[in-house]
Amino acid sequence: MNTALIIIFGFLALSIFLGVQAQKGKDMSLEQWSVGGRGFGTIFVFLLMAGEIYTTFTFLGGSGWAYGKGGPTYYILGYGCLAYIMSYWLLPAIWKYAKDNNLMSQSDFFVSKYKSPLLGVFVSLVGVVALIPYLVLQLKGLGIIVAEASGGSISSTAAIWIGVIAVTVYVMISGIHGSAWTAVIKDIMILGIVLFLGIYLPIHYYGGFQPMFEAIEAAKPGFLAMPETGLSVSWFISTVLLTALGFYMWPHTFGSIYSAQSSKVFRKNAIIMPLYQLVLLFVFFVGFAAILQVKGLEGADGDLALLKLSMQTFDPWVVGLIGAAGLLTAIVPGSMIMMSASTLLAKNVYKVFVPKATDLQVSKLAKNLVPVVAIIALYFTFKGGDTLVTLLLMGYSLVTQLFPALVFSLAKNNVVTKAGAFAGIAVGVFTVAYITISASTVGTLFPALPQFVKDLNVGVIALIINLVVTFAVSFVTKSATSNNTNERVA
Repeated sequence: MNTALIIIFGFLALSIFLGVQAQKGKDMSLEQWSVGGRGFGTIFVFLLMAGEIYTTFTFLGGSGWAYGKGGPTYYILGYGCLAYIMSYWLLPAIWKYAKDNNLMSQSDFFVSKYKSPLLGVFVSLVGVVALIPYLVLQLKGLGIIVAEASGGSISSTAAIWIGVIAVTVYVMISGIHGSAWTAVIKDIMILGIVLFLGIYLPIHYYGGFQPMFEAIEAAKPGFLAMPETGLSVSWFISTVLLTALGFYMWPHTFGSIYSAQSSKVFRKNAIIMPLYQLVLLFVFFVGFAAILQVKGLEGADGDLALLKLSMQTFDPWVVGLIGAAGLLTAIVPGSMIMMSASTLLAKNVYKVFVPKATDLQVSKLAKNLVPVVAIIALYFTFKGGDTLVTLLLMGYSLVTQLFPALVFSLAKNNVVTKAGAFAGIAVGVFTVAYITISASTVGTLFPALPQFVKDLNVGVIALIINLVVTFAVSFVTKSATSNNTNERVA
């Protein structure tokens, strides 16, 4: 077994140990397991949210897109900052309502606001379906990291199985507490590794950042700018909008909001997190540095850029540390995703159809569903397909369909009815599903449209249709309700 692999599995063992230890001294009820008893302060909430945001997508996908796509990669830098600004006002309102009404999942919020358990079931199913590609993203990244860093000593398939079993064990035992403690190590490591790679590699191979970009521009003119078609300016703007609005709509991110001690936690994080977003720049620098040094990575293989360049530059022990950091970027969000999906299915689907189920039964079911979610994700992982960024954007297109119904529910006078919310989400999700499954784009469906419209992100098109249907159905159903009320009064 090589040095890199020993280091990687050493950190895996440490994450399992911390995950199991985290539950000691705690009564692991569903509330304690899923939202930490609402007792996390600024640091833990920051680490949890960073743990969910800075994933294998950031580590491998960001550098892979810089390597393969160039200029369009900077959308990743833009949407997070917009989401953090929005969080200053949005998250305290969500937290306060959740605390006052003892909510434990994203679907609970919709059930409580719209007085509709069936809407909660639908939101749960949308959330779980969106989480599967996000979990697949983490598992694919985990397999890539271990297989490449080990020099092929362990296959990607074996690495994924080992990682999934490890995460499943500590999620079932410790829930969100295990994720929080593992996130502490992960964030320290990722910050140090990414800053080091992003500064060292451009200097080592090019003599600095400016010479690196000059060399890329000379070799591939226009690569660092937006193309005129495809991933153009209109794609960039619409994708930043889509992902900013959907940023906190992921069920596991939404659930971590509930874990805070107070609403002040979010305002402090809103100040800090945009600075942390700058770390992404150094991930991009690694991908850019690899363009002229690592040849021939096409399509999904672009996600290998960071590891390939690291392996040809550093000794095995350094590669092991890089691989360990990457491993943790898969484990922390992967654990949160498994836990959130299981909680949604147990509390907001099973409990609705079996109302006599006790809290203890629901809690046990949630924990027992963790391996089921893992197996489903494994199936799609091994089926192959798509780059890490593509998988993430597919999930974003789905979860962002929940945003209009959520935002309007926070208003004093909500103009959206439960029928309108249901219809809007349904048509938005159907639009995303149809275009994704048929492998269509706006351009292929409507070739006569102007180019800037054809390049729009499909999730934004679905969101526009969602809004139109939401308001139309809400208007009709609210009018019908008013008429029925007037008739009864008369």
